[in-house]
Amino acid sequence: MAFLADALSRVKPSATIAVSQKARELKAKGRDIIGLGAGEPDFDTPDNVKDAAVDAIRRGETKYTPVSGIPDLRKAISEKFKRENGLDYAPEQIIVGTGGKQILFNALMATLNAGDEVVIPAPYWVSYPEMVAICGGTAVFAETRLEDQFKLTAEALDAAITPKTKWLIFNSPSNPSGAAYSADELRAITDVLLRHPHVWILTDDMYEHLTYGDFEFTTPAQIEPKLYDRTLTMNGVSKAYAMTGWRIGYAGGPLELIKAMDLIQGQQTSGTNSIAQWAAVEALNGPQDFVVKNKKIFEARRDLVVSMLNQAAGISCPTPEGAFYVYPSCAGLIGKTAPSGKTIETDEDFVTELLETEGVAVVHGSAFGLGPNFRISYATSEALLEEACQRIQRFCAACK
Repeated sequence: MAFLADALSRVKPSATIAVSQKARELKAKGRDIIGLGAGEPDFDTPDNVKDAAVDAIRRGETKYTPVSGIPDLRKAISEKFKRENGLDYAPEQIIVGTGGKQILFNALMATLNAGDEVVIPAPYWVSYPEMVAICGGTAVFAETRLEDQFKLTAEALDAAITPKTKWLIFNSPSNPSGAAYSADELRAITDVLLRHPHVWILTDDMYEHLTYGDFEFTTPAQIEPKLYDRTLTMNGVSKAYAMTGWRIGYAGGPLELIKAMDLIQGQQTSGTNSIAQWAAVEALNGPQDFVVKNKKIFEARRDLVVSMLNQAAGISCPTPEGAFYVYPSCAGLIGKTAPSGKTIETDEDFVTELLETEGVAVVHGSAFGLGPNFRISYATSEALLEEACQRIQRFCAACK
């Protein structure tokens, strides 16, 4: 009898975590490494949010909380959905989890049976297919194209849906591509879903507040109210409020699904950190000027990185609408010889040689299900980004 569960054979380690770990190891050896793999803001959590956490500690808010979240936070989330997204979720339709990842995982665990399919547009966040696999489902990938800005088309979605499809996981703005869907683009997707009433939609809106220029964010149930009863709208405070380590994600959805997720969470974590929940109340209800200020900083970084990458030989980088990632193609380098003498045959070869030669850590696109590309997180200083892009330009020029 095998000791470890068979499910582990279906799961791969996180490539983004692996890249960050490799960068740390090389730094520890004295190498000059610029790490562009981590998906978290480099800003500190706002002071008013930290003060709210300290106040909660001093008030003695240190006991177990309700499994689905403290009433004040569920009320704040309900009001946020109404205020910013035009969605009516009563507090009892809200669940708070230990980061968005737990929300997604519990939703899949509560709904998937063996043979159920989940449509995931590629490129995708590395954890989506692994969560589906752990929960016994089958991931079905709908590929996107660079010429479409890595956005799922109605035709590709329709082709991916079968009678076994239970969910579409939809992420806008996207990790890893930064692609965000306009209202018209989103309408094309929701029109397809209306034709397939057995398919639910799990929206990952974690990067909602990180969109640039005059782009206006919308979410599927907002665009098509007829999908409200089969949509789980997930979000969190990690990215917009620089609160990754606080581990607060949340979702609104049909009461039956929320109760099922609550049942699982009650046997899993018994609820989310009490102090982090009170901090999240302040993040959602307090001043939002921090979000606006940081958006402008991220937008300037995006423009710098896109411009410099498009000046690198063999690299093509579209301009994304949101998040803090770019997803350039390195197709022009495939088949060339790196300075080490190794032939670059894949995007993984490209990022490995780039790290070894120039000390720039990025994530290969095949880890996100679509290559030959690589992901850069521009959630770091302009000075480091400029230096990293200069190193990338130098590396690409040296490939023959």
